[in-house]
Amino acid sequence: MTSTTAETEKTLTISTTQIWGRPVRYGEYHPDGATETLLLFNGIGANIESAERFLLSFQKVRVIIFDVPGVGGTPTPALPYRLSHVADMAAALLTQLGVQQSHVFGVSWGGAAAQQYAYLYQKRCLSLTLAATTSGAIMIPGSPKTLMKMMTPKRHSDAGFMLENAMQLYGGTVAAQEELMREFSEALDHGTPVGYSYQLMAIMGWTSWHYLPRFDFPALVLMGEDDPIVPVVNGRILASRLKRGKLEVMPCGHLFMVTMPEETALRVERFISTGE
Repeated sequence: MTSTTAETEKTLTISTTQIWGRPVRYGEYHPDGATETLLLFNGIGANIESAERFLLSFQKVRVIIFDVPGVGGTPTPALPYRLSHVADMAAALLTQLGVQQSHVFGVSWGGAAAQQYAYLYQKRCLSLTLAATTSGAIMIPGSPKTLMKMMTPKRHSDAGFMLENAMQLYGGTVAAQEELMREFSEALDHGTPVGYSYQLMAIMGWTSWHYLPRFDFPALVLMGEDDPIVPVVNGRILASRLKRGKLEVMPCGHLFMVTMPEETALRVERFISTGE
């Protein structure tokens, strides 16, 4: 998959590898002169392609992303799994790619997976960026009506449903960015309904509340000011628990990685390079 600009051709390379005897589909964007590596955990039901605009917006950072089990091109397992399984899978993938340490980014559901990874593999984590996410069971939820629509895989498998409900689901400027939301919806390949259910099951009862203060690396928390799914107060909770945490509020809703890909990537890249 390629995206071409006037300056250069940017390429997201997608491959499949074997981890524990099962296929795992992963993507890698490696711009010329990249000096740092970022491991990205995507949102629930979101495949690699859905994050392409964001990935290709990085200038000097190598980005590695993968489809979790049951999403995109990674097959649905026979049994449910927990976030620790996703974290172990990510660590195994990085080892295969020769990466011992990396920066870590997680958005929404992937923010929970990123926190679990950072906890289990603290020595491999250089920094942590959490976007539009929570500490799990200890959180302030969005509106029940919004959450009910969010929990159905229909928002990823039915482009009409996505566009019709985008404002209520994601807030911010999505209503005025129909073409961008259509492109995002068409890029999604959420996998199977069972795979989507397994992702929901993976976070049931999970919380990072008790171990967040143990993280001794820089942490940036990014929240959308108009997020119907994860209200900003959850970012304040996260930042207050992180020893070196910093909260920033983005002028958008839940999907700022999609609606503001360049701005978000540049902010994350600046944090990676300076810790600020």
